[in-house]
This record gives sequence, C-alpha cells and structure tokens, in this order.
Amino acid sequence: MAAATRSCRPWGSLLGLIWLVSAAAASWDLTSLRCNFGSFCECDFRPDLQGLECDLAQHLAGQHLARALVVKALKAFLRDPAPTKPLVLSLHGWTGTGKSYVSSLLAHYLFRDGLRSPHVHHFSPVIHFPHPSHMERYKKDLKSWVQGNLTVCSRSLFLFDEMDKLAPGLIEVLRPFLGSSWVVYGTNYRKAIFIFISNTGGEQINQVVLEAWRSRREREEIGLQELGPVISQAVLDNPHHGFWRSGIMEEHLLDVLVPFLPLQRHHVRHCVLNELAQLGLEPRDEVVQAVLDSTTFFPEDEQLFSSNGCKTVASRIAFFL
Repeated sequence: MAAATRSCRPWGSLLGLIWLVSAAAASWDLTSLRCNFGSFCECDFRPDLQGLECDLAQHLAGQHLARALVVKALKAFLRDPAPTKPLVLSLHGWTGTGKSYVSSLLAHYLFRDGLRSPHVHHFSPVIHFPHPSHMERYKKDLKSWVQGNLTVCSRSLFLFDEMDKLAPGLIEVLRPFLGSSWVVYGTNYRKAIFIFISNTGGEQINQVVLEAWRSRREREEIGLQELGPVISQAVLDNPHHGFWRSGIMEEHLLDVLVPFLPLQRHHVRHCVLNELAQLGLEPRDEVVQAVLDSTTFFPEDEQLFSSNGCKTVASRIAFFL
C-alpha cells in the first residue's frame, strides 16, 4: 500500500491546511493582465486529468460514484472548446467523506499553480459572509468579484464551501453566471467551473446505503438515479441551505449532483494506510487497529459507518505513533 500511494503526485492530509490558508488568495498579477489581452490565453489553466484520475483512484476511499461522476463531467466539459455554459457541480454527503478533498484535488490538477493560483477562488461562510445583516453588501461584492475575475480569466474556478451554513439569498446573484447565455454583464464566463459543497443530503444518502447493505446489495450498485432525487429534495426542503429559493435548482442550473457515500471500517483503514504512506512510514498493524478502535461508528446496532469519515484520521495517527 505504501509503495502504491507514491505512484501519483504526493498529496496527503496537509491539503486541508493549505486549503484554508489559500481561502482568499486571488490577486491581480502580470500573468493575469497578459491573459486579459490574449485571445487564446487561458492563464495558468493546465489540466492534468491523468494525474487527477490516478490520485482519486488511489486516495479517495469508498467513493466510486463521486469519482466517476466528477471525472466524466470534467472530461466532457474540457473536450468542448466552446461550452455553452460553465460547469456547475454540487457535492453532497456526510462529514469526512472527501468532498473538500476532491475540490482541492481539482484545483491542484487543473491549474499550474494549484491552490495558489489567482484564478482559484474559495468562499467560506464563516470567513467571507459571517454577518447575515450585511447580506446586501455581500451580494454586491460577490457579484463584482465573480464578474471581475472572469474578465481577467475565463478559466476560473469558484468553490463555495459549507453551503448549508450560507445565509439564503446570497447565491441568487450567481444565477446569471450559471446558465447558457453567451455574455453576462459584458463578461465571457462559459469556461468557468463552479463547485458547491454541503452536508445537506448526507442523512438521506446514508439511509439509502444502509438499506442497500441490509438488502445485501453491493455498494457499487448504488447509482445517481436513486440518490439524486433524495438529495434534491433535501436541499429544496432546507431553508438554511444557500440554494433556498435561489432559483438555481428550480431552473436546473446544476450540471451534476455528486453524492459522497458514508465510509465503512475498511474505508477508514484505507485512509489510515494512505496517511502512514504520506508520512513515509511503513504500515503498522497496531497503529491501524488503534485508530479503528478509537473511531465511532453508527447506527448503534450495525456499527457500520464512521461518524467522522476519514476527517480525524491524521490527528488520531499522530496520537498513536
């Protein structure tokens, strides 16, 4: 396992720390200005789909469906030299299942400068929109930020984290940017990518996976056709979700709903082995077992799914080394 994980570009749990540090790291530099004047320039957009697929296959535990949907959508989008609308993905699932990890990998493998790219923009409700009373100013600022950065570089990536903690009403200003018009506010925006992340729908996904397990169905048999409707309904019924009455779901502006399934014991084990490899350590059975024994699983009777997914694996390993 340790040797296998090194065949892709190294990318471990430190991603989360880098991700937070780079939350607002967009800036106007000479490269951006040159892109603004070059009709064929795509800034530092340098997609490496082979590297992305390799990393997802080896390091994203238990998410066959999410991996397939993201790669398929991305390949189709990048094959089109003149897309009619931006790519819009909405990632849903329980905590610690890999949503933020996948978003970070996308930035890393799509842009030459990865998370440091001035064309990767990450928004967090707690950091960027903390006061609901300032909503009108936030709307104006967000619209201006997206419009301005798409003017600088049409190949931009916008990530919105914790959509279930975002005050409703803000995201509606993005509606004109997400559809299939040619020009919005004088800005060409059709090559942009928007990613929305939330835990909403996680409980519904868990229930579908639990029922499949009880029916002795293979996990890999679970498809979007049975998860998509329950996720959509969970979002539409949640007045605290950023999509609430925004028109984004009602107008079918999302290209793909991406479900992240709850992680079982063997998936957590996979995460532990990956983390040990990233630390340059050989697999140690006593450390792996200690981490698994300290992990809480649910439901109470079956003890099937990890309560925190793989989110706390790195800190637990450090404790048991």
